[in-house]
Amino acid sequence: MGRPKKISDDAVLAACEQAIGQYGPSFTLAQVAAEAGVSVGTVAGRFGSKHGLLVAMMAQGTAALEAQMRSISEAHSDPLVAIRESLVIATVGADDPDTAAQHLAQLGKELADPTLREGFAAQRRAVRSVLTPLLESAALRYAPPAHQGAWILAALVNGLLQEWALSAEGELAERVRQDLDAVLLAWRGAERTP
Repeated sequence: MGRPKKISDDAVLAACEQAIGQYGPSFTLAQVAAEAGVSVGTVAGRFGSKHGLLVAMMAQGTAALEAQMRSISEAHSDPLVAIRESLVIATVGADDPDTAAQHLAQLGKELADPTLREGFAAQRRAVRSVLTPLLESAALRYAPPAHQGAWILAALVNGLLQEWALSAEGELAERVRQDLDAVLLAWRGAERTP
């Protein structure tokens, strides 16, 4: 008999994200296991339950998103580009309308669970913690205070994800860039070219 297949927790969590994208909130541990190429016992042994898997996925996803956003923001000297591109990263993996809709359906379930709701709130705080100093350094004379601007921009992207899942007009990342630019340029007081 061969040795058990080794797989990282991150790979199982990525499989969970894929399963959610396909099946929405009705995904099962068996579907996650199939996506990961492991047994249901492996998934259950690592995370205990579907809820445990979601809590772990939320924590890992928040840490990864914050790290990606910080890396992107450090790579751009222009704070407006850094703001825009660090928010565009939040759309990665949701660039198919059906997948985006399934993730939004899962979000609805998560918001009803106090532990997962707090995990999502922590993720939103992490996003705003990246945006706030960028807004402070951006010299946007018509912008609200940086902490409020961070709330507004994060909410804009979340709303765009929902709108795009419903209408799927154009490419999601490009739509996010255009709408963020519209707000940021208005806050800066710059004229837009047609």
